[in-house]
Amino acid sequence: MTPTARSLGDHLREWRQRRRMSQLDLALEADISQRHLSFIESGRATPSREMLLHLAERLDVPLRDRNPLLLAAGFAPVFAERKLDDPALEPARRAIDMVLKGHEPFPAIAIDRHWTLIAANAAITPLLEAVAEASLLEPPVNALRLSLHPQGLAPQIANLPEWRAHLLDRLRQQISVSGDPVLEKLLKDLLSYPAPKDASERHTDFAGIAVPLQLSTKAGLLSFISTTTVFGTPVDITLSELAVESFFPADEETAAILRGHLAN
Repeated sequence: MTPTARSLGDHLREWRQRRRMSQLDLALEADISQRHLSFIESGRATPSREMLLHLAERLDVPLRDRNPLLLAAGFAPVFAERKLDDPALEPARRAIDMVLKGHEPFPAIAIDRHWTLIAANAAITPLLEAVAEASLLEPPVNALRLSLHPQGLAPQIANLPEWRAHLLDRLRQQISVSGDPVLEKLLKDLLSYPAPKDASERHTDFAGIAVPLQLSTKAGLLSFISTTTVFGTPVDITLSELAVESFFPADEETAAILRGHLAN
């Protein structure tokens, strides 16, 4: 039996409710009347493609999910999804490589929407030497599994309770925004790993500005704060879902150790 296709109104209503917006909230954001929005959701009015994309923008619908909205309204998809090695994405790939290389001797990685490792700079390799489970390093590598698995980086993370809580909070936020079932499965898997002692038993307050990543290594304790960089105004699905995670030394000792490795 063929499942019934979801209507445009169903799609819009789901995204509006996911964003915890009433019809009035969205109507005000989109600068249209609540009556018109109600007619669109009920199927009594058909929006133009421009209006539909405008509503999707106000709802912050991911590019991947805007094509189904268009299809439900009878329009052709407008957002392409290319592989990262597609010639059209070559400038973006070069930009990622430049950012990763330019961040050395400090570690940086590029990941997709599911935290799959796309690329990494040379500073990452020494940090993975103590990973006990080789399969965690076999492509496709998932950065969250690698970080929190008991045979991955977890034993090296000196502040594991708070770093784990930080990563899980980020993942939950992603799920809330996207409703992605793959991320929901990933969260379930991560929660099945043995939990460390309560974070209250080990608390690192890095001047109250960020949760640091603290790694115990043969060279000493390395402390990092991280930033996330994304492409501005992407219109390709693949590009819209890429992010570069850059780790900066949180103290002079970490900076000195990593610069010393570069010199060697």
